[in-house]
Amino acid sequence: MENSADILVPEHFDGSEAVSASETVNRISELSKKGYQLMKEDDIPGAREAFNAILEIEENNNYALVGLGDTERKQSHFTQAISYYRRCLDFYPSNNYALFGLADCYKAQNQYSKAIEIWQRYLEHDDKNITVITRVADAYRKTHDFRKSKDLYLKVLDMERDNAYALIGLGHLNYDFKEYKDALYYWTRVYELNKDDVDIRVITAIGNCHRKLKTFEQGTRYFEMALEKEPKNFYALFGLADCYRGMNMQEKSIEYWNKILEIDPKNKVILTRAGDAYRTTGNFDEARKYYTKALEIDFDIYAAIGLALICKGEGKLEETAERFENLIKDDPRNSRLYVDLADCYVAMNRKQDAVKLLSDFLRYDSRSAAISSALERITKS
Repeated sequence: MENSADILVPEHFDGSEAVSASETVNRISELSKKGYQLMKEDDIPGAREAFNAILEIEENNNYALVGLGDTERKQSHFTQAISYYRRCLDFYPSNNYALFGLADCYKAQNQYSKAIEIWQRYLEHDDKNITVITRVADAYRKTHDFRKSKDLYLKVLDMERDNAYALIGLGHLNYDFKEYKDALYYWTRVYELNKDDVDIRVITAIGNCHRKLKTFEQGTRYFEMALEKEPKNFYALFGLADCYRGMNMQEKSIEYWNKILEIDPKNKVILTRAGDAYRTTGNFDEARKYYTKALEIDFDIYAAIGLALICKGEGKLEETAERFENLIKDDPRNSRLYVDLADCYVAMNRKQDAVKLLSDFLRYDSRSAAISSALERITKS
């Protein structure tokens, strides 16, 4: 940080001015240390008082302005913090602490472009700062700039081969862009480096990669490992349920959907997933209960589809067709509904109606692969 002790001394003086200047510097230093110590102790009013006392001694002192910015940032008062950091930078344009704090405030406000601009200014003075480079890479990831983000993460790994933040960032970056094998590679490296104390989020992230890659059995191993650390972890419970669903082990998936519902009984997405699992096993009564509970919370298209498919499974084809026709009226662009209704028409010996339904849809959306595939299947049957 720039030294506020750089005080010009007159050519002719009797010594008292030097003593006074020295006392001033010492007093500012003491107040600054006190302010940061109080901040560590979460005594924000005390810290603010100490930093303001510095400003009474020396207006626009950089230690005080950064300190006041830090107190506001710690309370998530980002607009106020920004004003202090900017005031400091007006007088000390290259103050790294003010630049760092200012960029972090913009990041917290999701103003990633502004954060990047400030961090780049920081790196002009300290281009080897791994923490800042990683933050810039994170910000580029948030703005979906894959190439710049990846380049900076890799730069960090060149400087520090096993930097966990860069490895985790590369995992997130590749996962966001559906590069699941690459994401799995980076997150597995983090896991291998610190097996005994790895963050549970890394474990569930590895499980999610396996889930996306449909290597479900390997995914269950990581989700179970996460549950050993945190038995009620939502992501681990969800991951296990979804892996068992993917392995067509519906009874096991039901077990974990219900574990989530014990914690969050009004989660309509999970209610619908559980309903699907019960329906797949042929337990229509339980499935109907879960779908109905979901719809009582709020309309859910998948729960409504589930109820229609129960009717189909029970051989109530007229009611099934009516349900899908009503759903299409409310959601005329949903291709899934047309495929299900067409299949229902075929089961009712109304093949021409099914062909017409799908052909009409293709006039509005000729690119729908699901509709084209269904139409081809029905016309060839």
